[in-house]
Amino acid sequence: MRSYDLVVIGSGPSGRRAAVQAAKLGKSVLVVEKGRRVGGVSVHTGTIPSKTLRETVLNLTGWRERGFYGLAYRVKKGIEAGDLTARLQKTLEHEVGTLEHQFARNRVEQLRGLASFVDPHRIEVQMDAGESRIVEAEHVVIAVGTRPLRPPHIPFNGQTVVDSDELVEMSSLPRSLTVLGAGVIGVEYATIFSALDVRVTLVETRGTILDFIDRELVDDFMHQLRDRGIGFRLGSKVQSIAMENGQPVALLEGGRRVRSEMLLFAAGRVGATDTLNLPACGLMTDERGRLKVDPNSFQTAVPHIYATGDVIGFPSLASTSLEQGRIAACHAFGEPLPPAPAFFPYGIYSVPEISTVGQSEEEVRKSGTPYECGIARFRETSRGHIMGLNGGLLKMIVAIETRRLLGVHIVGEGATELVHIGQAVLNLGGTLDYFIENTFNYPTLAEAYKIAALDAWNRITPRKEGVAEVSGTPG
Repeated sequence: MRSYDLVVIGSGPSGRRAAVQAAKLGKSVLVVEKGRRVGGVSVHTGTIPSKTLRETVLNLTGWRERGFYGLAYRVKKGIEAGDLTARLQKTLEHEVGTLEHQFARNRVEQLRGLASFVDPHRIEVQMDAGESRIVEAEHVVIAVGTRPLRPPHIPFNGQTVVDSDELVEMSSLPRSLTVLGAGVIGVEYATIFSALDVRVTLVETRGTILDFIDRELVDDFMHQLRDRGIGFRLGSKVQSIAMENGQPVALLEGGRRVRSEMLLFAAGRVGATDTLNLPACGLMTDERGRLKVDPNSFQTAVPHIYATGDVIGFPSLASTSLEQGRIAACHAFGEPLPPAPAFFPYGIYSVPEISTVGQSEEEVRKSGTPYECGIARFRETSRGHIMGLNGGLLKMIVAIETRRLLGVHIVGEGATELVHIGQAVLNLGGTLDYFIENTFNYPTLAEAYKIAALDAWNRITPRKEGVAEVSGTPG
């Protein structure tokens, strides 16, 4: 029986970061992955496939140029599923190759098979052809991720009724799509297919979508989606799914029916922990298969066992999962760690993108802090005109008394890139004055920060008689 300083179960973002970090500390590391290749859900069915699909759709449809050339503009006519999957396969090969090279360079061992606990320090790995191996671990990181929730009353068939994992392997494009669940995954896929001119209906049991996002941003986002024909059925519970003439029909409370060629069920995910035999190591999960951890160290109730990534729940981001894996490995081997930054960005790769960092206006209002907001619309920037952008905005929230930045919220082209400027200023304790006093490249979308800052400044600063307000637009 082989012994290791660290055994990592799962090779997604948090698992691979934990493994590499431990290896760099000179520890012996084994990564156990049940999939055909390393990378986990993030590489094979989640983050990378969905974002690759999004970029492919935007390129092939000419979406970014339609502001100039009209809604009928296309780069490629007659887009088929094969056009989307071709680029996806190239991307996945690159990601897997990079990850395997990283493991090899850091001397991280790999074992393909299904892991389950024998006791708190021993793990059995069931491999192909019925072979099994038991390994011993001083420390363990559980990074198995999640899989789509598949309720028994949903008639999944892999073709017309699918989950988000099956969607990336579709053989043909539907002309209409119903998406059940308006969380991040549902919203991303709904807007991606809408950009393909697929008729999309988004069904959500709650009366609102994306409740953790600033409401003004969500309102603008939904206005853009409605403007291009996406239908919303909010506050609508699905009673059942019927099949009529080979097409799924969602039967909603109140008698409404939503028919489409394909139905995507995206109403939740569950931790992939059911095969780990967790009672053998003294752990239990919640009703969604997730593990509870210490938020600072990511230790479970069993001190030498850690859990990171989507299996511990919110925020379920690849970016935060990477950092969780690093922290867990460092904590396991006694490496000191500086305190984590107070704020991290959240990105939704919809069409258009949404990204946010810091407090929303609703959160600031609840805190009782006197505040003011500044707004910049992308069409107010020269770069926005050049790009043909009709939508998109940047919202900045500032404390009135200290002028400190409290939050930045962006919807529109490049939002997930632009947000990092606000993130840096926020975590460094910066104020409104940074954006007013500094020079931004011109023309850029980043200039929206200065426009929003000046808008907030005009609202905060008392006006002197005879003095005009400051304008954020050049010239």
